[in-house]
Amino acid sequence: MAIVVKKFGGTSVGSLERILNVARLIHTYKQEHPEDQVAVVVSAMAGETNRLVTLAKECVERPNARELDCLLATGEQVSIALLSMALIDIGLQAQSFTSSQAQIYTDKKFNNAQISDINTELLHKRIHEGIIPVVAGFQGIDDEGNITTLGRGGSDITAVALAVALKAKACFIYTDVEGVFTTDPRICSKAKAMQRISHEEMLEMASLGAKVLHPRSVYFAMRYAMPLNVLSTFNPNEGTWIVREEEIMEKPLVTGITYRFDETKFTVQGIPGDSRSLNELFAELARKGVFVDMITQTGLVEGKTNISFTVPEEAQATAIDVTEGFAKGHKATVSMEADIAKVSIVGIGMRYHTGVAAKMFEALAEENISVMMIGTSEIKTSVVIPRKYAEVAVRALHACFIEDEPVVSVEK
Repeated sequence: MAIVVKKFGGTSVGSLERILNVARLIHTYKQEHPEDQVAVVVSAMAGETNRLVTLAKECVERPNARELDCLLATGEQVSIALLSMALIDIGLQAQSFTSSQAQIYTDKKFNNAQISDINTELLHKRIHEGIIPVVAGFQGIDDEGNITTLGRGGSDITAVALAVALKAKACFIYTDVEGVFTTDPRICSKAKAMQRISHEEMLEMASLGAKVLHPRSVYFAMRYAMPLNVLSTFNPNEGTWIVREEEIMEKPLVTGITYRFDETKFTVQGIPGDSRSLNELFAELARKGVFVDMITQTGLVEGKTNISFTVPEEAQATAIDVTEGFAKGHKATVSMEADIAKVSIVGIGMRYHTGVAAKMFEALAEENISVMMIGTSEIKTSVVIPRKYAEVAVRALHACFIEDEPVVSVEK
């Protein structure tokens, strides 16, 4: 018996009409694939989680983390019950499961918990009985039975983790877009929906700004080699398959172009050029929970150096406190730039070709776009540029690497 997991996000279940549409999609899949058993993961209805957060903050200025999770979990409970009713009404056997009933266990980090285990005994039993389990996404329970929530992208994480635990053959992520695009179609009209992309490429793209999937869910899928299919609830064609690199025969030089506007650049000038001082700065940032993305350093001048790094905008205030305190102790100066963008090219084909960076900088130079910072990995190159040039850069790089380049087959 093959199992598939189907996850429907908030926009997919945003109204009763849409919930009924989801029920029909599941019914159609069962008719077309009678050999497959289906498990479903559902988010709260669109806007419901935000409404509950607002309600909590209207009640008290700083909601208790445990009680906030208890409140937020009610959003998914509504969705799973309504969808189960809809499935039963059209002749399918279905049963809703909260995180406690599905036995999805997490650590104790309220508002941002991580799944530690899923006991699938009851879910497997129901599936073998021909019942479709409709499981609440975004939530779990700790070892004391407290309700926890998984933070951003939580329902995607639930779906992938459940697919792994059930040993499913695939996990389908239904959203309001028709798959993963080569770049944001709102910025570049020539963006293309991809048929296939590797887990590693998708992880880089998600981390670098593509908002289709949360990086945590992609990492989970990559770690356990779980195939993902991203497709639209409203136009459910083939969508985009996210698979192991070994399953992709043709490896284009660049698969996608991403961007982020939510980072701030710090520069500390005139600090001691030894690793001890760098450790002091970045260890304190880490201790304060500040994620540091890109880092560049200039050469030594009379034993002093300059260091630049980027952090998420939400960590800006904390980073200012840490960096200014560090600079004061070393008689250095600090400057900050918030009006920046990070634009990246991603592709597993970059592993097998030279000259990619040169081609990227040539495309940016033709648009007179200055580069402030550079970061690379095996399958990506990122640049920090002035924010006002971000859309121009995305379109220029898309034209250079995707529109103008033929697909290249590369032997490993």
